[in-house]
Amino acid sequence: MDIKPPRRTFIRQMAASTALLGASAAGLGGCTSTASGLGDGVAAGFRHGVASGDPLNDRVILWTRVTPARTGDVVVRWQMATDPAMQQVIAHGSVVAAEDRDYTVKVDAAGLLPGHVYYYQFAVDSEKSVVGRTKTLPRADVRQVRLAVFSCANYPAGYFNVYADAARQNDIDAALHIGDYIYEYESTGYACGNAETLGRVSEPRELLLRVDDYRRRYAQYRSDPDLQAVHAAMPFIAVWDDHEFADDTWRDGSVDHKDGKYGPFALRKQAALTAYHEWMPIRVPDMSAPDKIYRSFDFGGVVSLHMLDTRLIGRDQQLMMSSYYDEHKHFDVEKYKQDVCSPRRQMIGHEQMAWLEGQVSRSNARWQMLGQQVLMARMEYPTAVVMGECNRSDFSALKKRAAADPSCVNDKEKRWLSGATLPCYLDSWDGYQADREQVFEMMRKHRKNLVVLAGDTHNAWASDLHDAQGRQVGVEFATASVSSPGMEGAYPDRDPEDVANMMVDLIEPLYYAQTSKRGYMVITASHEQVRCDWRFVDTVFNHEFTAATERSLRVLAGPGNRRIEECQAA
Repeated sequence: MDIKPPRRTFIRQMAASTALLGASAAGLGGCTSTASGLGDGVAAGFRHGVASGDPLNDRVILWTRVTPARTGDVVVRWQMATDPAMQQVIAHGSVVAAEDRDYTVKVDAAGLLPGHVYYYQFAVDSEKSVVGRTKTLPRADVRQVRLAVFSCANYPAGYFNVYADAARQNDIDAALHIGDYIYEYESTGYACGNAETLGRVSEPRELLLRVDDYRRRYAQYRSDPDLQAVHAAMPFIAVWDDHEFADDTWRDGSVDHKDGKYGPFALRKQAALTAYHEWMPIRVPDMSAPDKIYRSFDFGGVVSLHMLDTRLIGRDQQLMMSSYYDEHKHFDVEKYKQDVCSPRRQMIGHEQMAWLEGQVSRSNARWQMLGQQVLMARMEYPTAVVMGECNRSDFSALKKRAAADPSCVNDKEKRWLSGATLPCYLDSWDGYQADREQVFEMMRKHRKNLVVLAGDTHNAWASDLHDAQGRQVGVEFATASVSSPGMEGAYPDRDPEDVANMMVDLIEPLYYAQTSKRGYMVITASHEQVRCDWRFVDTVFNHEFTAATERSLRVLAGPGNRRIEECQAA
């Protein structure tokens, strides 16, 4: 029995610029993708749009890519203004777009005022880019912070309507992209069933291995008008997950990568790193260590946002449940529990853990927010389900039956109900429990209000976070995907709401699940609470779509709170 196939099979494991000035799309409304009109009037020299990222209170990264008319370096002019018409220019300069950086350019525009909106534009000769909008971080005098959170955007799986909806929001301070910004598969790979019909066949068509492969894939994604629109509308703060490299990446390899077939993984990792830093508006904390991207952002006295790398720099190789069966098909539960809790197993590495402790201990912000890739909450199944004695649906029904009439439960069912739970998604923090306990103890020791943001699974979740002693530590809000399919494919004949309820029944700390829709989260943080609004689109297979906020939950600050509560939708 192998419960460690490629990471995308979490679903099977757990289930077996118009945008700058557009109206807000809050509530339910009919929408049209920007795909039909964003490119009108855009100069051929800037076919991949503009972007900004990694804002601080006095600076922000500005990004674009030049499509050159000929080979050789290209001088690119840039300017920033306080108005979208670019009349009140407050900064300008020039930068070289070079072939060895794939003609991408970055400007670390400094000398800005905190908490201010700015506009920016690039030019080559007479060709001009679209105008982008960005915003610096505030200082202490801020009432609230609004963040959009994205994950898992698979180009062949559907249109980026989620990005189109987010681009129309006019009150977002920054967007967080917490991984799987691109996917590395060949054109016949994962979630490509509708790609021909949608006109979204992956390029290049081969598996990404070399730097030019990754560059071409980023170029295809960044040619998407909806992705261009959301980048032009707000600054991005991004970290990678595995698919920016290869499926289930860890420090020295990947579940899909075979050195004998594809060459050394180190070369592939370096190629992916190079393309990522070229194409993403990210400020590298240490130029000598491009794989070191963990960094913090302070939104006044409200939020200290710590962007973690749970994927590449410190992660040990994932465990596999299949290795705990002997020749008689007996599962060694005790050895399994011992290994997933081993202090020798690292998720983020000693250096990053020490850095996080320093950031948390020095922060005076009301909320410590972790922007990271994989689920930190305990997503453990009852042992009877993990061992195949009882399926998920039957166990969920059994719990309801036992609650209604305990006398109708037989001895075997009582044993199932009273049994322990086991982690089975070992690519998440469940497979690295010592590191998770260290993070939880850090937050308890420094008496912090903790909110964890996660992606990776293509489904939406909300969970209370408890340490190994069962003490409440904080909450986790996890976003659905931009386009990658969720659990709906595993239960094609079942009401998605029933599937979501089944998951909540099975997993003790899980408070909310949405397992069939594509969407994103809007996080609103104030001194009193952090609220999460889950927004979903009704389709990714048509440029005409509707979007709505379908669920809202919150957490209050303070040691007597720090747990999920209900709140009305916005």
